[in-house]
Amino acid sequence: MMARTVNEQTRTFTQNARRAQIVQAAIETLAASGYPKASFSKISQQAELSSTGMISYHFSGKPELFAEVARAIIEKAENIADSRMGDERTYRGKLSAYITSSFDFVERYPIHTQALTEVVRMVRDRQITGLEGIERTIMSVDRLIVLLEQGRDAGEFGSFDCLTMALAIRGAIDTVLCRHLSHTAMDLERCARELAAVFDRCTTPV
Repeated sequence: MMARTVNEQTRTFTQNARRAQIVQAAIETLAASGYPKASFSKISQQAELSSTGMISYHFSGKPELFAEVARAIIEKAENIADSRMGDERTYRGKLSAYITSSFDFVERYPIHTQALTEVVRMVRDRQITGLEGIERTIMSVDRLIVLLEQGRDAGEFGSFDCLTMALAIRGAIDTVLCRHLSHTAMDLERCARELAAVFDRCTTPV
């Protein structure tokens, strides 16, 4: 019988540290081996744990562990975006920061990026269930829509459908990053600048 996982509200500092260790090991295993080979055994070895039972103590199964992996990576990416966008006073500047922060994250955290890509793949290939909510979070453009609406209301952006524009921006970013992750040499800094400039023009009031 699988051990019951520890309730979030009752975890100690040590238990939270162990969970973080396991999550980091899962990130590294996913990035190095891909989701088909990301077994508890491999993750346990990567984390230098005495047995896979230590993973089962903290996580009920792969869905919970990989959901936590995705949440940890998304939080790290959002922190970078928040920092960059917070330094900007205009919505146009914030949009540029949103775009460039995505590329900055990939350059600074390539292992995390590859691991998140593997989580999305395992969901789309129906290799694991219980992660549909995480996929929606990863693919969400809600935050970008709000930014575009606020900029439009402030008169900094032109008149356009914010959902369509958000999908275009996110799609352009993801296409470049997918090509980069397929081991095609890309100058991410240049791509970031050019995409930011393209969408600055696209959103400029006529």
